[in-house]
Amino acid sequence: MSDDMKTCVILDDYQDVALTFADWKILADRVTVTRLTEHLADQDELVGRIGDADIIVMMRERTRFPAQLFRRLPRLRLLVTSGMRNAAIDLAAAAAAGVVVCGTASDSTPPMELTWGLILGLARQIQAENTQLRQNGPWQSTIGVDLKGSRLGIVGLGKIGTQIARIGQAFGMHVAAWSANLTQERATAAGVEMAASKEALLENSDFVTIHLVLAPATRGTIGTAELRRMKRSAFLINTSRAEIVDQPALIQALEDKRIAGAGLDVFDTEPLPPDHPFRRLPNVLATPHLGYVARNNYRAYFTEAVQDIEAWLAGSPIRTLG
Repeated sequence: MSDDMKTCVILDDYQDVALTFADWKILADRVTVTRLTEHLADQDELVGRIGDADIIVMMRERTRFPAQLFRRLPRLRLLVTSGMRNAAIDLAAAAAAGVVVCGTASDSTPPMELTWGLILGLARQIQAENTQLRQNGPWQSTIGVDLKGSRLGIVGLGKIGTQIARIGQAFGMHVAAWSANLTQERATAAGVEMAASKEALLENSDFVTIHLVLAPATRGTIGTAELRRMKRSAFLINTSRAEIVDQPALIQALEDKRIAGAGLDVFDTEPLPPDHPFRRLPNVLATPHLGYVARNNYRAYFTEAVQDIEAWLAGSPIRTLG
C-alpha cells in the first residue's frame, strides 16, 4: 500500500450494504475501505479493529465516540456520520484531537412512516394476529382500536411531528400537540390543537407519539408521573430517542398494564440485550431502530460519505459538524 493511501473503516454495517449504495471505486487509488458488519460494544475490541484507520464512517449513533475513544485513535483524522446531528460524538474532543467531523443528508420521512407502522400494528394487533395465523391458532382473537375518532397526542411538533399530524388528520383522528416551546402560531399552521399542558395531552390522548430532539431539557420528559396520567387504554410510541422516556418507569407501566401498550424503535442500550423486558412483554411492539433504515436514506448517507471523504482529501471539508 502506498504511503499516501488512507485507511477507511465503515462501522456497524449491519445489513452488509454500505458498499452497494455508493460508488466507492472513485476512492480506490487513495483509500482502502473495509467495513464491520457486527457491532463492537467493547471499546478495547473496537480499538483493536479500527486503531489503524485514518477515516471512519459511522451510522447514526450505533457506536459512541466519547473523548476517551478519540484519545485511543491517534491516526484518526476524519469521522463521517450519517445525518447532521449525532449526540454520540463528543465534538469538543474530536476538535481537540484534530479530527474533522462531517455529516450527510438525512430524510425524516422514513421514521415518520415507521411511526405509523407501529401505531397501526398496535391498533390492529397485527403481530399477535400474524403469529396466531402462522401457528394455526384461533382465527381472529383480537378486536382492533379505531383510529378514526381517536385522539392522537404528539409530543414535539417539529419536522417529523408535523408530518405525523397530517397523516393522523387523514385518518380522521383528533390531533393535539405539546412541547415546552410550542407556540399557538405553529400549532395553528399545522392545523392541530395546542394542548394546554403536557399533562392535558397525556390524559386525553389514545395514542401518544414522541418526536422531540434529545437534549438535557427533554431527557426524562415522560416518567412515572406522566405515564400514570395516560389512559389505561392508551398506547405510547417512541421512534425518537429512548432517553426521552424513563425506561424503568415505562417497563413498570407495561408490566402493570397501566397503559395498553408501547411501540418502540429506540432503546437506551442497542442492540437490545437478549434478556431485556422489551423482548418479552406481550404489550410491546418493538423494532431494532429501523426509523431511518430505508433505501433512499442509505443511498444519501453513503453517497455523501464518499463526497465528504473526497472533499477532505482535497483539503476542503464539507458538511462539517461542530
